[in-house]
Amino acid sequence: MNLAALDLNLLVALDALLTQRSVTRAATQMGLSQPALSASLARLRRHFDDELLTRVGNDYRLTPLAVQLRDRTQVALSSVERVFTAQQDFDAASSTREFSMLVSDYMVTLIGDTVARLLAQEAPHSRLRFIPNTPERVDRAAQTLLSTDLLVLPHGFVTDLSHLDLYRDEWVCVVSADNSAVGPQLSLTDLETMPWVLSYHGPTASTPAGRQMRMLGVEPHVQVVTENFLTVPGLVAGSERIALLQRRLVELLPLNSGIRALPPPFDAAPLIEAMWWHPTYDDDPGHRYLRDLIVRATAISLVDIAGQN
Repeated sequence: MNLAALDLNLLVALDALLTQRSVTRAATQMGLSQPALSASLARLRRHFDDELLTRVGNDYRLTPLAVQLRDRTQVALSSVERVFTAQQDFDAASSTREFSMLVSDYMVTLIGDTVARLLAQEAPHSRLRFIPNTPERVDRAAQTLLSTDLLVLPHGFVTDLSHLDLYRDEWVCVVSADNSAVGPQLSLTDLETMPWVLSYHGPTASTPAGRQMRMLGVEPHVQVVTENFLTVPGLVAGSERIALLQRRLVELLPLNSGIRALPPPFDAAPLIEAMWWHPTYDDDPGHRYLRDLIVRATAISLVDIAGQN
């Protein structure tokens, strides 16, 4: 394909059309007339040999190809924006850059407010976007991080990416506070027989501690899977279930959360939380600023938490 012959404005139009699923709304979003955007849609239909939007009653629906293109278009636009907004130097005070981070709900709870506060003070015209961390996004981390600034994730999930360690934590087992069948200690047999709440569990996704259990021959009976760490206490409290959580997260929970923490009955490897990014951005001034901000925000948040406990 001759890229020089492509009109990048069509990429913007395609994104608006696939997002709005309406020529009228997409034209309004872009500040164009409806006939102008209708002409762009006609060109896109000829290019892809596909209707992209099909009328069903009073609404438009995306064709199967359009569904495939939706996420790709947003990634492509983000990459184009990064190319044309690249600067030799970065001035936080005047920057209008949007910083994006793939994070778990736990990390947003731990450092989110501090990151937002520092950014508002130092880069008041910029914007911060937290994107939910999912196994699918982690599986294609290298591709995802071409259009997302950072991935905050413990070691053991991704490799071959630039990274910087943020802090160390440890895993604890949590059970319901009123679970009388569990004493002050757990055994490997308990881990095999009790029903589990697992986080980020899938064919290729598992916490490092979960992989350690399997190496010991413990195959957990998975009863509930969640991609939100903050939902785990509610899924354990008042039940016979068990789960693994980060100690720092447990320390953030209110005293009446209905769970109690116990050490794992095996030598669980420490959890080393890190931020990861694509090597393309190693020397990007704005990216370096963001990484420094995250380091400072993490240090401040950990001190604040230690002072509360």
